Amino acid sequence: MKPLFSFLFALSLMMGINMQANAADPDPDLLKVALLPDENASELIKRNQPLKDYLENTLGKEVELIVTTDYSSMIEAMRFGRIDLAYFGPLSYVMAKSKSDIEPFAAMIVDGKPTYRSILIANADSGVESYADIKGKKMAYGDRASTSSHLIPKTVLLESAGLEADRDYEAHFVGTHDAVAVNVANGNADAGGLSEVIFQHVMDRGLIDRNKVRVLGHSDEFPQYPWAMRSNLNPELKQNIRDAFISIDDKEILNNLKAEGFAAVTDADYDVIRKMGGLLNLDFAKM
Repeated sequence: MKPLFSFLFALSLMMGINMQANAADPDPDLLKVALLPDENASELIKRNQPLKDYLENTLGKEVELIVTTDYSSMIEAMRFGRIDLAYFGPLSYVMAKSKSDIEPFAAMIVDGKPTYRSILIANADSGVESYADIKGKKMAYGDRASTSSHLIPKTVLLESAGLEADRDYEAHFVGTHDAVAVNVANGNADAGGLSEVIFQHVMDRGLIDRNKVRVLGHSDEFPQYPWAMRSNLNPELKQNIRDAFISIDDKEILNNLKAEGFAAVTDADYDVIRKMGGLLNLDFAKM
């Protein structure tokens, strides 16, 4: 009877969790807004206080900014209805979409377009001067669920130099984009991949010495990081949220988000990320 009891207990627990997710308030008084955990948490919350104030004034609701410990915990929080809005990377959005009922609604405009690039860098003293030189070296990535500090640079190395992680080079995950830059500059990794925008931000803040890293190249343009929300929110609230983001013109808010404005996006815009995942044989639902 014990195996049967264990099975029934597990089944009831899963049903309870699913019911909790489905029962999430469609029109909550408090909106829980998750920021992408790609930099220091306290810095992110401090920098996005103007966004919080704007959303509270525009939507007429309280807003709580949340930074989860990593991408995976943010995906799970969205899956179980513990957050209402989230700023995802393209890959983490696709992963979250495969596990939960969410929809993207806005993405940043930078340099006049809603796309961005990854940058691949190397330690200046590592002897790595091209992608091919990464063979046999240590390559730093951010989070496994990161697009610009994992999926894109890993794909670039595979397509441009035929280099496969763990076969041709050592892949090390250091958590965040700024950690990638710091590890490469300090010589803890020979090379690394991260968002071009965050790399520039890291240099502007003086976190690394620009002379200690060499830029190896850039990726193609990919769709920008999407903001997504629970699909089971009230339709009027969802429209108000979309309008609020598309209408942001406050320079302080935009500068803190490293954006010039926002453009509307749909799930289909991220099919290119799904294709890249197929190239690397990734199962988004199991990541």
